[in-house]
Order: sequence, then C-alpha cells, then structure tokens
Amino acid sequence: MVEHPFTNEDIRLIRGHGLSIQEAQRQMDLFRMPPPFLNLLRPCTPEDGIKVFDEEDLMALTEAYENNAPKRHCLKFVPASGAASRMFRIPLRYLNRGRPIEKESIATQAQAGQRDAREFLEFLDGLRDFAFFDELKSLMSREGLDMDTLLRKGQFTEIIRLILGDAGLNYAGLPKGLLKFHEYPNGSRTAFEEQLVEGASYIANQDGSCFFHFTVSQEHLGLFQALFERLRSKYEEEHKSTFHVTFSLQKASTDTLAVDLDNKPFRQENGRLLFRPGGHGALIENLTDLKGDIIFLKNIDNVVPDRLKPETFKWKKILGGFLITIQDKIFRYMDKLSSGAADERLIDRVATFMRDELLCPLPAHEAGLPPDEKKALLVQKLNRPVRICGMVSNVGEPGGGPFWVQDQTGEVSLQIVETAQVDPESQQQQAILASSTHFNPVDVVCGVHDWKGRPFDLRQYVDQDAVFLSRKSKDGKDLKALEHPGLWNGSMAKWITMFVEVPSITFNPVKTINDLLRMEHQPEKTC
Repeated sequence: MVEHPFTNEDIRLIRGHGLSIQEAQRQMDLFRMPPPFLNLLRPCTPEDGIKVFDEEDLMALTEAYENNAPKRHCLKFVPASGAASRMFRIPLRYLNRGRPIEKESIATQAQAGQRDAREFLEFLDGLRDFAFFDELKSLMSREGLDMDTLLRKGQFTEIIRLILGDAGLNYAGLPKGLLKFHEYPNGSRTAFEEQLVEGASYIANQDGSCFFHFTVSQEHLGLFQALFERLRSKYEEEHKSTFHVTFSLQKASTDTLAVDLDNKPFRQENGRLLFRPGGHGALIENLTDLKGDIIFLKNIDNVVPDRLKPETFKWKKILGGFLITIQDKIFRYMDKLSSGAADERLIDRVATFMRDELLCPLPAHEAGLPPDEKKALLVQKLNRPVRICGMVSNVGEPGGGPFWVQDQTGEVSLQIVETAQVDPESQQQQAILASSTHFNPVDVVCGVHDWKGRPFDLRQYVDQDAVFLSRKSKDGKDLKALEHPGLWNGSMAKWITMFVEVPSITFNPVKTINDLLRMEHQPEKTC
C-alpha cells in the first residue's frame, strides 16, 4: 500500500469522520488501481438462475408465510433519502432560465422535436392529474393567484415556482418520500404513507405490531417524524395495527474521500479534504443494526394506489414464504452439521442441496476434499445471510439485472450486476450484459440471522472491491468520486442469493415527475 500525503489536519478530519487512516489509504489506492470488472458467464433466465413457481408452489409458499411470519419479527426497510430534485430536472431547468414559462412556446419546441420540451409539455398538460394539485391551487389562492386563469392563458412561471420553490410546496427541496404521490376521495398520500399502508398488510405480527425503518437525510428527519406523528392514529385505526417506525441516517463513517484527476486528495478552497456520501451501499451499516428475523427491502418510490396493492401483497407473501422455506432447510442442515461428526452421506446431501436448490455449486477442486474439510467448507457456505430477490421481465428501465458470475478464484455465484461493473471494452461481456431478460426492481426479502437466531454482521459479506468510481465536480473543479459497493450489488455479494420471477405489475417506480401520470399511479377511472 502506498503512503499518502495526509497532513496532521487531514488526519484529524479523517478520524473525526469516523474513518481510520488505513481506510482512507485504501480508498486512495482504489482510485490508483481500480478493481477488475466482473466476469459474467451468462444472464440468469427462467429455470437457469431464476425460479418460476407454478400455482401449487404459490399456494404452498403463501401458506408457509401466513402460518409462520406472524410468529417472527418482520420488518420493512426503506431507503428514503433520495432527493426529489432529480424528478424535477426538466421543470427546474426551465424555471432557472429566468424567462417566462409559456405553454405556447413550449409546445412549439416540442413540435420541433425537442425531447425536454415534449416531457415538460406532458407535465404541464397533466397538472390537474397530480395528487398535489388541490394543495397547490389553495396555496396559489392564498398568494392572490388564480390557478384556472393562469392555466387558461398558458402562463406557468408562477405555478412552477410555487411547486418547486421553498415559498411554495418546495418539492425541489424535499425527498421523494414526502411528495404526494396518489389521490384518493378522502385526500392524498405521500410515498412514505403508501409504504406504511402497504406494509401493514404483510408484516404485522400476532399482536398487530408493524415495524418499519426508513433511512433519511439529517435535514429531512424532522419532517418525516412530524408527518408520521400527525397521521399515526389514523392509519393505526384503519389497519387495526400498531405502527413502530424508526429512522436512521447514513453514517458519516461511510463517507468517502474524493481525489483530483491526478489521484491526489481533492482539496476544497479552504484546503480541506472533501468527503462525499458513500452511496446507498453505505446503508449496509444501517441494515446491520436492525434485528428483524425477516426484512423486506424496497425503494421509497415503488408504490401503487390501493386498487393495485393486492398483487403486491400476494407476491410479498410468496417471496417471504420462499425465504422461510429455504431458511428452514438451511437451519436443519446446519444443526446436523454442527452437532458432531458428519458422515459422508450427510455431506453429500448438503452438497447436493447447495448445488440444486441454493444454486451454490462447490468448485470442482473442492469436491475431493477429506470429509472434515468438506464439512467445514459446507458450514462456511451455508452459514450466511439469505436474500430472495424478485426479478421482473426487462422493460427497459435503467438498473441492474441477474447474472451468473465467476470470481477470480473460480467460484460461481448469482449476482445483481450494474452496467458500470462490466468491462465496456469487452464485446463478449457487453453481449452477455445486453442479453439479459430480467431486471432488478429492488424487491428483496432478507434473512439476517443464523440457525441459532444470532444476527449476522452483514459487513462481513460485502465484496469490498465492487466499488463505483465516477467523475464529478466541486466549485468548478473536476474530481473523482468513490461509492461503496451498492446495497443490493457488492454489499450483498457474499449472501446466499436466490432470484424469483415476479410480475411487472409489482414494479412501478417514480423516477421522473411524469411517471406519476402513468395509469398505474392515477385513480381508477369511473364511467
């Protein structure tokens, strides 16, 4: 490892951030010599890495969940710090030009083929269909502005200003979770509220307790807490449940150092080092701190109105039932393997189980090990956290997909792979990437304790080399940024992983504001 030129002040800042000097040096080395790209063998497809269940299986797994889950501590974990400003990229661009926003000129640009103008025109035309419209209209009235008149005249400057600015709804300054997503006859709900309503139908334990955990940013923590306290009694009464909602922040110790284009520590105008958030992979620390038996992981923006929720409930129970079924088998084998000397028949059964059911084949050269060594290897491979990942047919959304991957030791495993993890110069690897048939919607059920009920330290199952490097800028100067291995990529790379095909209707993300105009996010039309 190369020594890096940290000053005494640098060392004070690094330690004050909760990082060791060794970790800071490791991060610097990753910029100098980035880790190798993944080696894809082939995409996972139905019955070759992706489980497809028939009706009999679905009924059995649902029953397994409904019979067992209420006796266990189920929890829903939702990363919710994502900024809504990215949803409003195009409206913000038009607002920041400093010129009047008039529908006629936007329509002219759209007819000329300007993509941003087309999307912005769709936003303007659909304004009445957003769940926040009534609140916006009331706000404008208090400001002495008449919404209907401005809409009729095609004048949108004040409307957009009050949607995005801190003098209005402040949607450009809020996280996605606090935006109103869906309209109902008795009011509207934010994405945060929809996560609560959804979870109440499958994570409740025997006494009706529902446990939720949201990761948020420091600046928005109070807003989330206030919203929950204001609405808590309403939702508890409606769902005959008791809601236990906790929040956590991304830890400062997971921040990463930036470097300049010469791979030297990036220094700000005041000469200080620049620390940047380490990406969603840093949340493996937050997940480790939770003590649930079954943890459902889902993105804050992947929610639907009540009319579409039953299909979500159904598949959450199926995925949860599959986790329970798989864990029960693992725990039985672990109990037998750890109870004393294991005979060769048991060792062979466990090896077959790992190969055929867990899809974790032992490397060929390990098959001939002496029984005691093979037993120790099986214990090591079995005694890991488990994740069941729903996969939808590829619909062109950006993000990762399921693949068979071989590491540098020759071990083969199932992994969720992002485009950035694949060598862009390799035609063969890019061809495998492009042939993927399924997509990762972040619909994960996690088993995070061992056969004796002891929680795993999830930080021990991270592929530390699966980092993401990118180019950014600060104060007009270019820099290189480092993100930790993604939460469902490298941060869970060493988990036992199983993929299950789920229907596309269970995946309805909101990446841009216009996504809320899709049929799936609109109230059901009545004749």
